[in-house]
Amino acid sequence: MDLQIFQVDAFTSKVFGGNPAAVVPLDEWLSDEAMLSIAAENNLAETAYFVKSGDAYEICWFTPTCEIELCGHATLASSYVLFEELGYPGDTITFKSRCRGELRVTKSGGRFVLDFPAFPMKQIEPVAELAAAEYPPLEYYESQSNMLFVVLDGESTVRELKPDMRSIERLPYREVIVTAKGETCDFASRMFAPKIGIPEDPVTGAIHCSLIPFWAERLGKNELFARQVSPRGGELFCEFAGDRVKIGGNAVKYLKGEIHV
Repeated sequence: MDLQIFQVDAFTSKVFGGNPAAVVPLDEWLSDEAMLSIAAENNLAETAYFVKSGDAYEICWFTPTCEIELCGHATLASSYVLFEELGYPGDTITFKSRCRGELRVTKSGGRFVLDFPAFPMKQIEPVAELAAAEYPPLEYYESQSNMLFVVLDGESTVRELKPDMRSIERLPYREVIVTAKGETCDFASRMFAPKIGIPEDPVTGAIHCSLIPFWAERLGKNELFARQVSPRGGELFCEFAGDRVKIGGNAVKYLKGEIHV
């Protein structure tokens, strides 16, 4: 079987920036085992698959080691492929996800805007393993899907952080996110998830489902500009809209090809 494959850098306006995602359009679903094997072969943070379903598209995402419930950058990359490569005629695409319901992406100028659910965070007691770190967190929060969020003292600290991945993997969380008030943006973040095969995710749309409501309340405004300050870096144009968040970003094609499975 021959399948089209695209690799798109999301949340960036230039190639080699942002977060690379593989996108594999399908006429019908492959087995989960086959999709996981392709994702492992791609060895990117996420590979997205979609199948047309009426006026919408069913979508799912795999890391090299497992399926995940929600992925922002690979959804943005999938919308880029539909709009720019496959000739989708409208302005808004509806995706149907297995775990998070309907997701929408609107093309606005040269930017793609994700419409995702907002997930509240709950403050928790300090995590002992992190309290003694070189840069001890100021606050600790939990959010959906077993995520730990920690607030640091500034964007520079987030940038300079050199975490021990083995220590992070031992924590009882799938993902660990560090964030701080921005110096070159409204807020900055980084995300580490060695448990699911992603030591550091360059730019993570899904964590902004929690970061946007948190920083909107803290900063007293609903429109925010965010940076994920990983080595590749990425820019996110954010809006808090009640029980939804809008996450805008650019995307560029790196690769178009064919795989044989």
